[in-house]
Amino acid sequence: MIKELREKFNSTFDQANYEKFIHSLNTAYKYPVDFRVSETPLFLSNELTAHLQTACREIVAELQTKEFIDKSLNSVPKGADVPNGDDHPKFLQIDFALCKDEQEGIVPRLIELQGFPSLYCFQYLLNQKLKQYFPILSDLTCYFNNVDDQKYIGLLRETIVGDSDPENVILLEIEPENQKTRIDFAATEDLLGIRTVCLSKVIKRGKKLFYSENSKEIPVERIYNRVIFDELERKNLRFGFSFSDELDVEWVGHPNWFFRISKYSLPLLKSKYVPRCYYLNEIDQYPDDLSQFVLKPLFSFAGLGVDVDPDKKKLDAITDRSNYILQEKIEYAPLIKTPDEYSKVEIRMMFLWNNEPMLVNNLIRMSKGKMMGVDYNKNKTWVGSSAAYHQ
Repeated sequence: MIKELREKFNSTFDQANYEKFIHSLNTAYKYPVDFRVSETPLFLSNELTAHLQTACREIVAELQTKEFIDKSLNSVPKGADVPNGDDHPKFLQIDFALCKDEQEGIVPRLIELQGFPSLYCFQYLLNQKLKQYFPILSDLTCYFNNVDDQKYIGLLRETIVGDSDPENVILLEIEPENQKTRIDFAATEDLLGIRTVCLSKVIKRGKKLFYSENSKEIPVERIYNRVIFDELERKNLRFGFSFSDELDVEWVGHPNWFFRISKYSLPLLKSKYVPRCYYLNEIDQYPDDLSQFVLKPLFSFAGLGVDVDPDKKKLDAITDRSNYILQEKIEYAPLIKTPDEYSKVEIRMMFLWNNEPMLVNNLIRMSKGKMMGVDYNKNKTWVGSSAAYHQ
């Protein structure tokens, strides 16, 4: 995106240095990185940085309208409503494909959004390691709104720990030691001093929750919730409390926002940065250009259940139509020059939302395949996860 930086980075790239960088990431904590980290970050031009911020402002403004808030209540499935909801999510992720427009150059197009946490602490670690091993990044930043390393950790601590003792705050997950994002859990423990606790290890006594450490039961005041509900449903886990219980804890963020800001939101948004999108159960007639649409289940992560080539026969066969959307396909731009073919990029704009939604950081995923997932990028290089930097 910044031609001079791209040319300098590529011409000075050293494979041995990259391998040292990966080794440093893999040995920083008790868990290695269980996903591919790309050989390169992305260099954002001033123009694209401005486009991304404008797109975020428009979408966030829509998320705060009474019309959207009222409609989003319908997204929470029957029986999945968690008591004591709040007025807004604590975390917000807005995912954009980077595309080419003939008039405007490279522009963002909304792919998905989530009222749910992301890899906030891993991205902090990644930034530290990228700047250590790639000095070309020294005068650039991955943050927004005048955030730096120290302020970023302070904002995370304010959001997740609040006024509680870190001992009384847990990161809640399903079998966290087996999750691909486990390095983020380890980074969160180190940076914020909280514990990662498996859902099955939580103890309920009355309305209070506890976890056990060194044979001692420790009360839980705040839960940094990382439980993905479709995984919870797939695994049919047994645990000692119910999300629908009246509990004397504060959710960070509240589980209902997993549904309320999600793929369910896409047909409700009207910004110019949002492609056409429809609830499958509300379509009277399929679009004539059906080949230009993607079928997505409403509540799944990591690309599970996405069909990039839907046809009338497949759509007619779906019985739970209220759980799917049809979204207009987006053509990613060949963006990052690599030693062979160009890589395509998806960027996640990462917010913390205390009093106001605040854009703080980003992550990117690079692909040379049909989709962003690992299965579409086997045996490819200069693909995977990284961060975008700007001046």
